[in-house]
Amino acid sequence: MKFRLTVFLLAFSCLLAHAAGVPASADERFLAARDAARAGDRAKLERIAPELSAYELEAYVDYWRLLLDLPTVDPATVKAFLARHEKSYIAEKLRADWLKLQGRKQQWAEFDAEYPALAQPDQDISCLALQSRRASGDTRVYDEAMPLWLNLIEPPESCYPVLEGLIIEKRVLADQVWARIRRQFEANKLAAARYTMNYLPASQTPDAKVAQAVSDSPLPWLLKAPSGLSASRMNRELAALAISRVARSDPRQAADLLGRIESQLQPGEKGWAWGQIGWQAATRHMPDALEWYRQAGDAPLSDEVAQWKVRAALRAQDWATVRQTIEKMPPSLAEQAAWVYWLGRAYRAGGRVEDADKLFAKIAGQPNFYGNLADDELNRAIMTPPKASSPTRDETLQVAANPGVQRALALYRLNMRSEGMREWNWALRGMSDRELLAASDIAQRAGIFDRAIAAADRTKSEHDYSLRYLSPYSDQVRPAARNQSLDDAWVYGLMRQESRFITNAKSTVGASGLMQLMPATAKWVANKIGLKGFHQGQVNDTETNVLLGTTYMRLVMESLDNHPVLASAAYNAGPGRAKKWRADRPLEGAVYAETIPFNETRDYVKKVMSNSVYYSALFDGKPQSLKSRLGTVGPRTSGDPKAEELP
Repeated sequence: MKFRLTVFLLAFSCLLAHAAGVPASADERFLAARDAARAGDRAKLERIAPELSAYELEAYVDYWRLLLDLPTVDPATVKAFLARHEKSYIAEKLRADWLKLQGRKQQWAEFDAEYPALAQPDQDISCLALQSRRASGDTRVYDEAMPLWLNLIEPPESCYPVLEGLIIEKRVLADQVWARIRRQFEANKLAAARYTMNYLPASQTPDAKVAQAVSDSPLPWLLKAPSGLSASRMNRELAALAISRVARSDPRQAADLLGRIESQLQPGEKGWAWGQIGWQAATRHMPDALEWYRQAGDAPLSDEVAQWKVRAALRAQDWATVRQTIEKMPPSLAEQAAWVYWLGRAYRAGGRVEDADKLFAKIAGQPNFYGNLADDELNRAIMTPPKASSPTRDETLQVAANPGVQRALALYRLNMRSEGMREWNWALRGMSDRELLAASDIAQRAGIFDRAIAAADRTKSEHDYSLRYLSPYSDQVRPAARNQSLDDAWVYGLMRQESRFITNAKSTVGASGLMQLMPATAKWVANKIGLKGFHQGQVNDTETNVLLGTTYMRLVMESLDNHPVLASAAYNAGPGRAKKWRADRPLEGAVYAETIPFNETRDYVKKVMSNSVYYSALFDGKPQSLKSRLGTVGPRTSGDPKAEELP
């Protein structure tokens, strides 16, 4: 048995060595080809291409060559490439490029011939497909396009002919046009909203300068609003839109202004405007939010506005409003785990225990924040599922031989992370649990921890949570956590969410390393602990990053009642905000997390806390409770200098 294992490990090591051991000159030529393609240097690309024959990423070179000539290339050449690389990511990519080109040229026969083979059309191509059907006289296209009218807030150019077709066919009238404009104002897509105004009947179309004033200078416009608003739908609608804009900066002022003119508005216009004020107040945790929502009456609420009504009710512990609002949500929204859970809580608060438990049972066992909380409500211990058997030699070699997996590993070797990620995700499509576990193991051995997690996360029946919740760098992370008196499960939960253990990860705002430290934060902590000779180049060094990151976590924890929910929010959005989001009275930790105003931070805190449950279960081997970890967030207090001084 020992001999067989040794043989397998040697074979697997050779496989990885092959992926990592391509002569540097071939890699260099490939990168030079990429740079030539980016620069549009066809001559240089053509000189390099023959040197990369049989190279594992040769398909990319062929793709770049085709792309430079795509507007004039012979369709047979494109079809030959697609046949040669069928079912690969690069074939999907070229097919999408080709379809967009044919759609722009309105070459619908070529488009229709290739479109069915595209596995994952984006919105641009989906609208081109609708255009093609419209050109062929298929009137059913309008029924399929109707949902786009309200939901596609800022469409790609290819969607406009279809949307305008709805106007021409009179499928969309003034009511639907104003509804779309409102949605676009809600989404802060003001240029798109002003464009949509061109679809209104002439009597309701505002002058361009008026439309600009309503969107950009709503308060002056309202103060000079035309008299007799009630007589003009255009002016009533514009007044409601202007109120929504004022509410974004000052909900109370918007409420005062609406109170003065609401008698001149129709119920739908008035109700929508009050809903906008309630929404903006709810995101600021203002106590008047629910009252302003109530003044909206039965006016329909968009998904975002309805969700914030629930959140305002949660902070007020108004379970009747929580229940009523979720019950009115469209099924696609109400079936989300968050609202299933909170509806269950509302039922339980109202004495409907059996109904509550049925809802909790729908989401219990899901490895996420609300699945964990549903388990707690049903008194079910949260443990990792039985560990699947390790991939066999044959399973591992089969997955490692997958051309998509090989291309992904090669792209990661070349530090082409975004391309490698796309290749990896494409290769995982349709894999069985056993194949996914093998892929995860391969990525882990190659040190590509984010893809190892991504593969293990996809399994349906057989699981390995030691791969889903990897804990690399334990020799540095766990001692550092202990030195700072931190829960190592929480530290790993945060790190998993921050960087997926990519040591050179860098965010769009400049945060770096395993613990995603901002430059100013890293410098501040280094000075705080007297780290001699520190410079920003050290931030991606694992040991330094972990030292600075765990030190900052400890300082944040100490400044925020040693509460992991507050500290998680602070790590993402800053200590000042985490403190500001507390209430005037104690809040259940789950309510605090759900009512964080920033979408990114709200999602982040939930994932960090759920991660920490599984890391603790793996580290300690004991049943866990998310609810006990969330605890209660204490009320806000005035003047906490420790929280204010932290970056």
